[in-house]
Amino acid sequence: MNTIKETDFNFESQTAFYRGKVRDVYTIADQYLAMIATDRISAFDVVLPRAIPYKGQVLNQIAAKFLKATEDIVPNWVLDVPDPNVTIGRLCQPFKVEMVIRGYLSGHAWREYRAGKREVCGEQLPEGLNENDRFPEPIITPTTKASEGHDEDISRAEILRQGLVSETDYRQLEAYTKALFQRGTVLAAERGLILVDTKYEFGKLGDRIYLIDEIHTPDSSRYFYADSYENLQREGNPQRQLSKEFVRQWLIENGFQGQEGQQIPEMTDKIVSSISERYIELYEHITGEPFKYPEQSDVMDRVASQTAAALRRIIS
Repeated sequence: MNTIKETDFNFESQTAFYRGKVRDVYTIADQYLAMIATDRISAFDVVLPRAIPYKGQVLNQIAAKFLKATEDIVPNWVLDVPDPNVTIGRLCQPFKVEMVIRGYLSGHAWREYRAGKREVCGEQLPEGLNENDRFPEPIITPTTKASEGHDEDISRAEILRQGLVSETDYRQLEAYTKALFQRGTVLAAERGLILVDTKYEFGKLGDRIYLIDEIHTPDSSRYFYADSYENLQREGNPQRQLSKEFVRQWLIENGFQGQEGQQIPEMTDKIVSSISERYIELYEHITGEPFKYPEQSDVMDRVASQTAAALRRIIS
């Protein structure tokens, strides 16, 4: 498949390059970022060996849609989306924490709860909850932002104690996080979905806070189907969900959780194809739009030429 596993472009006025877990990020003139959503996939903070067809396009286009839909809440970094896999925007100084917000006891929070913990990131959790139960109010469970390795849970108190974020800025991040989650919840409900949990990343340019990176994608969020939630919960059955959790579950079932000494299971063509289909399913369900397969067959040439042309317009 014509996927993007990694890029190695050299754009005009390029001043830096960074390869993240799933994105290749080019700094331009020390003022802009050209962020290329590759088809790499990560789980448990480990990049898996095979790329997933169209995954980068799915993430980039969902993020673009929801960044546009929330720009009245908080300004965001985006200046242009010149290609299905590319976003160009302002270079901001990222905060050293990611703002995770949870409306339901799922995923990592459930695994912690099942292990006996009743406090997550300083948030007290009541006894007697079942997996995927709804919280009375959404809780914010931040993580450190690791450039390599695992992100770690951290409390509000510890963030302030370490001086990772000023108290004034952190209060604003909390307010933005809650407002974005509320908007995301409404938008999901319009599509018959429940936004279960998600994460937001913020940065600063001058004195202004911007929403950066992606939002409400299957890599950063978890969705349940609203029509079956109550019945499945009442019967104690697993929720139908659209998220990357199915990839994590496949890895767990095959003995991998990112721990030292564990081997990533073989990613067969069938597994890769099924993951790709699930990403496209989420795109169509959450956006309400049919997924458009790119016309140009050489994806690398397309990305390079459209990104270069957009950068020339922006910096001229």
